Amino acid sequence: MAFKIRSSKFRHVFGSPCRKEHCYENVRITRNAHDSSFCAVNPKSLAVVTESAGGGAFVVLPVERTGRVDITAPKVSGHAGAVLDIKWNPFNDDFIASASEDSTVKLWQIPKDGLVMPLTEWWVDLHGHSRRVGYLEWHPTAENILLSAGYDYKCIVWNVEQAEPVNIVDCHRDTIFSISWNRDGSLFATTSKDKKLRTIDPRTCAVACEAQCHKGPKASKVVFVDNNKMVTTGFSQMSERQLALWDLRQSKTSLHTVDLDSSCGVILPYFDYDTRVVFLAGKGDGNIRYYEVSDSDSSLYFLNTYQASSPQRGLGVMPKRGCDVRKCEITRFYKLHAAKNLVEPISMIVPRKSDVFQEDVFPATASTIPSLRADEWIAGQNREPILVSLQDGHVTNNPKITTSKAVQKQDGALQNAPTITTYKAVDRGGGMGMRMEQPPVQFQRNAQNSAPVMRRTNASEQPGELASLKNIKRLSLNEDFVTVPPNASSAVPSVVSPSKSVEKKVYSPVTPPGAEPSTNGVPLTSDTELKKAYFRQLEEIRSLKEQVVLKDKRIRQLEMEVVALKETDLQPGSNC
Repeated sequence: MAFKIRSSKFRHVFGSPCRKEHCYENVRITRNAHDSSFCAVNPKSLAVVTESAGGGAFVVLPVERTGRVDITAPKVSGHAGAVLDIKWNPFNDDFIASASEDSTVKLWQIPKDGLVMPLTEWWVDLHGHSRRVGYLEWHPTAENILLSAGYDYKCIVWNVEQAEPVNIVDCHRDTIFSISWNRDGSLFATTSKDKKLRTIDPRTCAVACEAQCHKGPKASKVVFVDNNKMVTTGFSQMSERQLALWDLRQSKTSLHTVDLDSSCGVILPYFDYDTRVVFLAGKGDGNIRYYEVSDSDSSLYFLNTYQASSPQRGLGVMPKRGCDVRKCEITRFYKLHAAKNLVEPISMIVPRKSDVFQEDVFPATASTIPSLRADEWIAGQNREPILVSLQDGHVTNNPKITTSKAVQKQDGALQNAPTITTYKAVDRGGGMGMRMEQPPVQFQRNAQNSAPVMRRTNASEQPGELASLKNIKRLSLNEDFVTVPPNASSAVPSVVSPSKSVEKKVYSPVTPPGAEPSTNGVPLTSDTELKKAYFRQLEEIRSLKEQVVLKDKRIRQLEMEVVALKETDLQPGSNC
């Protein structure tokens, strides 16, 4: 029988660690035992969860500013508990989401020039989980859609632009270990402590398929490799670490299972859609394995292993648009060293002799242009990512729009009135509320994509309260947001800091017909008037805050002058 060797252009991929002067030293990496990456990176900034007392924090560093990090470097701190997961917005390099043990999800905007002082004011604060939130995943194609998984066995799909949940998935009966979107964002998969692999429709909360995953008691992880196939990592009954490939159309058993070793660390999978290579990094391990996913025979083929002596606490993965194509760098990891306060970049390089652009190694990759708006995805549209060339940056495709069922809030969990506390985001550029800045769009959107459905709140709101435009835009005809009066009872009490402009909101049924919004008792009859009133009140609040700061500063100066005069009077021989 003839022996045949399978050819692959990625068989000789090797890992190249950076020199010490190109690493990030003196970063106090968290020692939390949670099994997330604790690191997120994009071509502009590197975020690492740090050890802190009295709450959770993470540091944000410019990618190009390597070397020793000052111990007093400003951090992003605003959580009451430890930060468990952080994720950059794939369509905006200045926005990052964080999940914490305080049961909240917060969205932060990082200044364009980086942090020069500690950041404590968030843009959106989402309260929907009753226990700590462990995992976050941004939607791969729709802007402002975020998925969170908590230890209350629930997954919540958020529309962060409107600061409200789109749907609450309550099909799990045990701890959720991981979440992952498929390529077009029409489904997401989860693994849990009950040893089940579930694929869920986020719009209907229905379980599309369910299978028995790895039989070991330890944590298992899942990542989609396309719209229908997934890769999972976990443990067997004999506590051997495993890697498995699954197909939604044949979900009863895995297509291919590989036994790795008998170590005890949880394996974190990272998949590269462009090269079809899955990287496996075990917590507490020093090595990184990589396998190639074959679409022809639905198999996993071992490529190589990067080995190092120092164990890793987590890894951050640079998006393909941030890799160096001149060095044939297909992936760059940012390794968090467990034994020392060090973040080490590791480049995965395909050895090529030529310095020209390698089209076979670098196909078109996902861009920063969202394929859909949040309301379009909620209405049932699906679309593949918009791809750009890494050679010259031009858009290479125009993906088709497919349809599925629109959001159907059948779960009943939304009727339990989760409290959602939203920080009043002020767009200092004069934009509209929470609308995030987007990179220049290189194509024209379809003209038939309409804006979200506009609905109005009850006219019984207290005079003087801000009538935010975000509370009037409705994404569904079933439910509305209204402002809770100060004397109303709430199922979930919350403590609001007086230094932040915060508004407490709950869900309520559709408002009675004929109700009109008002600002200071004056009815508003058009969207233009609503916007003008909203931004006028924002300007008034901003000016009042500036006046308060100046007055406080003047008061402190006067107090210091009084103290100095008293000390002068008490000195012997002084003349009053």
